[in-house]
Amino acid sequence: MRQQKDVSPPSTPQERPQNSLQAQFVTITEEEAGQRIDNYLLRVCKGVPKSHVYRILRSGEVRVNKGRIDQLYRLVAGDMVRIPPIRIAEKAENSHVPAAEFSVIFEDAHLLVIDKPAGVAVHGGSGVSFGVIEQLRAARPEAKFLELVHRLDRDTSGLLLLAKKRSALTSLHEQMRDGHTDKRYLTMVAGDWKNARQHVKLALHKYSTADGERRVAVQADGQPSHTVFTLLKKFKDYALLEAELKTGRTHQIRVHTSASGFPILGDDKYGDFALNKALQKATDERGALKRMFLHAYQITFTHPESGKIMTLKAPLAPECERFLLSLGKPVN
Repeated sequence: MRQQKDVSPPSTPQERPQNSLQAQFVTITEEEAGQRIDNYLLRVCKGVPKSHVYRILRSGEVRVNKGRIDQLYRLVAGDMVRIPPIRIAEKAENSHVPAAEFSVIFEDAHLLVIDKPAGVAVHGGSGVSFGVIEQLRAARPEAKFLELVHRLDRDTSGLLLLAKKRSALTSLHEQMRDGHTDKRYLTMVAGDWKNARQHVKLALHKYSTADGERRVAVQADGQPSHTVFTLLKKFKDYALLEAELKTGRTHQIRVHTSASGFPILGDDKYGDFALNKALQKATDERGALKRMFLHAYQITFTHPESGKIMTLKAPLAPECERFLLSLGKPVN
């Protein structure tokens, strides 16, 4: 971003304005064009509460080309944005994000695809000070643009796509919205799964618990949701399934299996809590499992620049693979 007047705007979308009593004037680059003004401000004003960002938008303190805009305005290259004086909490200013890299499945000038381990959030928030995206940005300070294309639950491992260009982010979001991506997961559930292939279509409703945690419930007036499950291996008490997402709702696979009577092993939100506790210790019949058995192992999409159809895979996480092998030969 280029400096306008006598103030210093953030040099990249990943940096936040410093505590200042001066307004900032920033010029939107080609890479930043196309995004909504509210999303842009949430990115550049790291540490500022979301409610405050929307307040300055509603009040007209944020201007584009000297005119008022609403939160749905999409930025155009060359737009001059006025960001009003914002005071950021000292805690946010002083917070330290440790730099980290993750196992890379694919990378070029447009995309970065990693194999995210279980137990790591994809971004900060909801009690988590930082996640994959913040750690990658810290490890790659030279990156002009780096954004999550989609999300994975903290306890889910596997393929996570990140865009290194605004054009790649827009293209992949369009593909996902139009149903042109194919996402597949490996999961192990408890119970006597019968069908070789099973469609689950249960509408899902998002809500928050009293302590602010996200939850999802099956509800008739919820969002339409569709998962296709394929039985891969059947054991005495468990079944290894492939889950193909036809829609991409929050916690979709977890709620669809649980509502069907087959909770995912290790799921601490929708699973069988007594079974989860028992699984943490090995027995004569099986090894221990101390995480949720849900892994994003395959994704197919069109490369945003070349137009080539790409299918990427991430091997089953080692801790899940060990548990699977400990079960011995399947019964089917």
